Amino acid sequence: MLIRFPDDIRIYIACGHTDMRRQIDGLAAIVQMNFQLDPFQNALFLFCGKKRDRMKALFWEGDGFLLLYKRLESGIFQWPKSSEEVREITPQQYRWLLEGLAIDQKKVIQNVKNKRVL
Repeated sequence: MLIRFPDDIRIYIACGHTDMRRQIDGLAAIVQMNFQLDPFQNALFLFCGKKRDRMKALFWEGDGFLLLYKRLESGIFQWPKSSEEVREITPQQYRWLLEGLAIDQKKVIQNVKNKRVL
């Protein structure tokens, strides 16, 4: 996605699958009723269909909702199937998801600061 979101945005992913026929009001209702979260907060809410080739994102811009829709021509999103209903992910995990990677990487190379070389 080419849209630039605020740096302090929180990103929530709805685990499992969501009915992709739902529009803004239906997705906002899921956020509010099922997840007990405020759809009007500075957050991006991500939803995926059963086939995992389509994703919708809901974002409140202050004067209205923005509904984003992405359909992959080939491949699928590595969407979490866990029993959790909603989970917060980092901007890095969001990028991984859009690049076709799983958000739970088994081994991530971490930067080490102040490491002494012998």
